[in-house]
Amino acid sequence: MGSPAGGLKERPPATGVVPTRSTEGVPTTRRTTPVWVWALPPVAVLALVFLYPLALVVQESLAPGAYGDVFASASFRDALVTTVWLAVAATVGCLALGFVLAVVIAFVPFPGGKAVSKFIDVFLSFPSFLITLALLFLYGTVGLANGVWTDVTGDPSGPFRFLATPWGVLLAEITYFTPFVMRPLLAAFSQMETAQLEVASSLGARPLRIVRQVILPEALPALAAGGSLVLVMCLNEFGIVLFTGAKGVTTLPMLVYSKAILESDYAAACVVAVVNVALSVGLYVLYRGVSRRAGA
Repeated sequence: MGSPAGGLKERPPATGVVPTRSTEGVPTTRRTTPVWVWALPPVAVLALVFLYPLALVVQESLAPGAYGDVFASASFRDALVTTVWLAVAATVGCLALGFVLAVVIAFVPFPGGKAVSKFIDVFLSFPSFLITLALLFLYGTVGLANGVWTDVTGDPSGPFRFLATPWGVLLAEITYFTPFVMRPLLAAFSQMETAQLEVASSLGARPLRIVRQVILPEALPALAAGGSLVLVMCLNEFGIVLFTGAKGVTTLPMLVYSKAILESDYAAACVVAVVNVALSVGLYVLYRGVSRRAGA
């Protein structure tokens, strides 16, 4: 007899039972493990190491009056404003500087260009406090720049004291996070057709016009990806603010540290932590929605 249903082969049932044939030729069945069983171990590990501690933080933040006390405090409002403006300013600075440096590395031939591109990958593995420590050696109160100034002028102290201000924190964040913008840009530029640049140049377009009308549109998805990553990381940055010693700069992560370690006010610390997490997750969801609409 021919195969059933016009030659269509029978599909195995989707119940975890697969028909097989024994050595004697008699059809038998073999049970397979459902897919959801294999998902249980990673889900259990994720729940144990992440979801359970997060649930404890949320539970601690629900202490009576905790949210009202924190939201009513001026220190929380100042920390929230400082966190947001530092993150936004650092993101804008990283996007501008990262785009310029990526264009130079990708399209302007110079000796050592490939080595610089490889160094960016290594730079991404550096801890943030290491970059801040290097800036302290250069521009700190007893750093190299102030030392040269005092040796040349004979003044008892140097003029470079901006690292202990919000501008010092901003400089450190831009210095550290710019390669996180450059990496996706360089990957996007490596796939870009150079024929577009050659055609635009042959038609008499100036370099700035080529960058604005040819390169920049191709770089927008990479800029969005790198910028969103930098924004979320800046919102949660702790080491840079701590190592710069900027006493007048209190961000949400610094406020969590202050409330939990210095004041032993764990309920208030958990409230600030929940707000910080909600802010980061909200920005990530917003970025995903914008990317989906843009087709990135």
